[in-house]
Amino acid sequence: MTLRDVQVGQTVTVAKITGEGAVKRRIMDMGITKGVEIYVRKIAPLGDPVEITVRGYELSVRKADAEMIQIQ
Repeated sequence: MTLRDVQVGQTVTVAKITGEGAVKRRIMDMGITKGVEIYVRKIAPLGDPVEITVRGYELSVRKADAEMIQIQ
């Protein structure tokens, strides 16, 4: 299951980040790392982007990036 599959209002924990090189590094630089909790605040009407709260701040993540974040 990925962050893309989560409904608004749910809190999930990151299990793994897939992807390669610069894309994976960019996601990790935003504070999304293994074990961190993510709260899904909003999802745009067409599903892109997803607004989340991670480590106390709001962040918008593209659908393609959300699919790289596996959750538990």
